[in-house]
Amino acid sequence: MKLITKYFTNLSEEQLAQFALLAPLYKDWNAQINVISRKDIDELYLKHVLHSLAIAKVVDFKDGTKILDIGTGGGFPGIPLAILYPNCQFVLVDSIGKKIKVANEIADRLGLTNIKAYHQRAEDVSGQFDFIVTRAVTRIAKFLPWVKGKLLPNGEHELKNGILFLKGGDLAEEIEESNKKVEIFPISDFFEEEFFETKVVAYTRMK
Repeated sequence: MKLITKYFTNLSEEQLAQFALLAPLYKDWNAQINVISRKDIDELYLKHVLHSLAIAKVVDFKDGTKILDIGTGGGFPGIPLAILYPNCQFVLVDSIGKKIKVANEIADRLGLTNIKAYHQRAEDVSGQFDFIVTRAVTRIAKFLPWVKGKLLPNGEHELKNGILFLKGGDLAEEIEESNKKVEIFPISDFFEEEFFETKVVAYTRMK
């Protein structure tokens, strides 16, 4: 929890309580369904929660923003972002049903009314969104066809409506393969922990 309050200083009492509940809830569910690797569960706040919140350092979602989280697994980055932005709407999807069950149960226990989570493939999602977020699901070039037509054309943020990928390592080849203009935001610019030295938020648009 100290990691969260270190970088996000204006959280409400409700948000602090929700973030604090993440550890016991995920540990309990992880004992039943392996949604987070066993070695990572003890570093939940560093490797999953704070990592997810790096997106908030790239774009500060305005009230009413609609965000689609593809390949959410047990709810990352969607659930931490939904806690941070209670007035935004989040749709979480994953092709593995048991992981979506966990995401739904945790969202329910936290009282998050701004989340809808579905057992669904990305291609089958209906509707349009201001931003699409995803964490280490697949290569950019493979991902883009899944979300064609799912971005709203007009945006109210300084960063135009687009896709935000949580990625790691050298992305030069992957970016070239995608044939897209991709902007890179090193997470080490926001968070000082060693874990983030090779992690980035990669941003692109569909046009």
